[in-house]
Amino acid sequence: MNCLDTYALVEMSKENDKFLHLKNYDFVITNMTMAEFYGVLYNRFDKITADYWNRKFKTFCVPVSQEILLKAAMLKVDLKKQGVSLIDCVGYTFALENNMDFVTGDKEFEKMKNVQFMKK
Repeated sequence: MNCLDTYALVEMSKENDKFLHLKNYDFVITNMTMAEFYGVLYNRFDKITADYWNRKFKTFCVPVSQEILLKAAMLKVDLKKQGVSLIDCVGYTFALENNMDFVTGDKEFEKMKNVQFMKK
């Protein structure tokens, strides 16, 4: 099982061949990541596009517990020199806590455990 980050979702929405295989495997998207992805699409395109992808991925969204959020906040502080976002820390922490791989293209996570690092 994989937990996808916004980077992976954006590449899937662009129909990047390197990322399309991800839809053939079980995956989840944290509700925070989905909100970030929605905002990216709304900013780059429009509400119609953002709504389309929200409907497409809605069934894969999972809520994040307070416990995960607090652990993610600590991870963000611990990684402050790398400049990682809180939302990425939430996704990574969620993946770790649920024995999943975190799928990302963000270089800050490349060498971390349980990470499936993918470039464009």
